[in-house]
Amino acid sequence: MSKSIERLTEIMGRLRDPKTGCPWDLEQDFKTVAPYTLEEAYELVEAIEQNDPKAMVDELGDLLFQIVFHAQMGKEAGLFDLDQVAGQVADKMVERHPHVFGDRDAKNAEAVLVNWEGDKAARREAQAKSEGRTTSALDGVTTALPAATRAVKLQKRAARVGFDWKDPRDIFAKIKEEIGELESEMGKPNNADAMEDEMGDVFFVLVNLARRLEIDPEAALRRTNQKFERRFRALEARLAAQGKRMEDTSLDDMERIWVEIKKEEKKKV
Repeated sequence: MSKSIERLTEIMGRLRDPKTGCPWDLEQDFKTVAPYTLEEAYELVEAIEQNDPKAMVDELGDLLFQIVFHAQMGKEAGLFDLDQVAGQVADKMVERHPHVFGDRDAKNAEAVLVNWEGDKAARREAQAKSEGRTTSALDGVTTALPAATRAVKLQKRAARVGFDWKDPRDIFAKIKEEIGELESEMGKPNNADAMEDEMGDVFFVLVNLARRLEIDPEAALRRTNQKFERRFRALEARLAAQGKRMEDTSLDDMERIWVEIKKEEKKKV
């Protein structure tokens, strides 16, 4: 273990010391820490997308601390420790890369993925048999994933067994169908569940189109979020420079400025 990792584990141990530790850290458990772990992972993704190495170092450190935090709680409960976590993932990586550590061939990244997925499917089937249940192509897709990411994984699993459109352009008809069903539910009384269901169908088919176009829907939406935020802040700044407040500006005037901002952005590209 490196000196830095050793120091980090010692710090975590002191934070969780029952007598002299931090009251907040001592109150935490796996479930309460989990949302922070997820948040740190997303902040790392943001740093990567912004191509900011300094921020990546910072966010990787925050994510590493989350792992150490969970490992410390596991150690206290007599379940596992950091060494076991590292050892298990090391064994897994050797097992799942027989083309590097064994005698299997994989000439390109695509072949690696085919082997990887085949091995995972075999393990899922073996586990299902040991548990006395039938297997499904959708086994092992965790429910904890962000909804769009999980939708992609479910769709990819279904596609492997032939449940998929042959041409991505065929999906546009399904998008129109789902939007029509959503529109038909609008205005009906006491149909919140039906509206949510139909909206979910629209999202799901849009994700399907993104998948077939080899676009990550999460990345695409994050990009659009950033674009919207950038343009909205520019709109606020322009109105402020004119001595105006958004609350007192008509939607038509705001839309006119918004279009100007969009045109200016496109000229810079």
